[in-house]
Amino acid sequence: MTEFQSESDGPAASPPIAQVQQPPLQQPPLLPATAPAMASQMTSETRELFQRAVSEISKIFVGQDELILTSMVALFSGGHVLIEGVPGLGKTLFVRTLGHVLGCQFGRIQFTADLMPSDITGAPILDLKTQDFRFRPGPVFTQFLLADEINRSPAKTHAALLEIMQEYRVTIDGVSHVVPRPFLVMATQNPVESEGTYSLPEAQLDRFMFKAIVNYPAESDEARVLELHSRQIDLATVLKSEVKQVADAELIQKTIRQNASTLVEPKLLNYINKIVRATRSWPAFHLGASPRAGISLMQGARALAAFRGRNFVVPDDVVELVLPALRHRVTLTAESEVEGLSVDNELRSLLRGIEVPRL
Repeated sequence: MTEFQSESDGPAASPPIAQVQQPPLQQPPLLPATAPAMASQMTSETRELFQRAVSEISKIFVGQDELILTSMVALFSGGHVLIEGVPGLGKTLFVRTLGHVLGCQFGRIQFTADLMPSDITGAPILDLKTQDFRFRPGPVFTQFLLADEINRSPAKTHAALLEIMQEYRVTIDGVSHVVPRPFLVMATQNPVESEGTYSLPEAQLDRFMFKAIVNYPAESDEARVLELHSRQIDLATVLKSEVKQVADAELIQKTIRQNASTLVEPKLLNYINKIVRATRSWPAFHLGASPRAGISLMQGARALAAFRGRNFVVPDDVVELVLPALRHRVTLTAESEVEGLSVDNELRSLLRGIEVPRL
């Protein structure tokens, strides 16, 4: 498992845009004398939690640093992750391992063409004893939900996830049923197989905080996978006996609240704003990023800063999350697709043209 790169200062920036204001809740309501010490302690605890979680996950899940990082950042920012990768790369194992390490319930839904919304949300059933209807919760009532091959179901089933991902509740017959917290949806889709699939609508894509690309593992990582399986190891047994739990739902919720107080300077808010707005006028993009993309960048950068042991965000935190936060929110023009351009490369080019603020 490689270490994540440290941050560095960029060149001097232009003055911030006047319209971008610092949100009123950027700093926690603490006494001035105690705020620095308490903030330092909170970020130190968050960094230690992140490092311990990554260490335990690596005992059974090999490589895929971007997937681990984006999933952890999304979880501790209250977001969700769309995972794109071919079958057989261990996505189910990762979500199961993540749930075990962080002490949360794990659930899995295999999306198919005949899957109905009630199959995932649940539905009222008749109780023969009381002759009354009672709600039977569906598989979404968990904490870590793997929506496997989500693009194999039609739009009405996709739409059933919208309210849950945004509002953390299911409404049946006018009655709302709250899902457990924390609640993280990790949906997968196959990038190469199109037969029998339905493209996710832009509204659904925008609900995902990040899109992680899972590539084939490096040669050394794949050799380790083969070595583990050559010993006829039962991964479920190893998960229970050797991989330790380092957190629980209560600690995760507490850390999420703490991360909300991580400081984001007005210059950085301006920087995020410039990045998002630049996607709307970039020649290679037909569709630019929405304001929700900027919110995702800001919230994700806060969590990433805490994972690095800081109670303030630096430009490198933003830059590192630009690709996973924006790649599913922009669309290439037809001409760009014909020329073989890629969204990631265009986003990198866009970033190079925006001046990095010096804090």
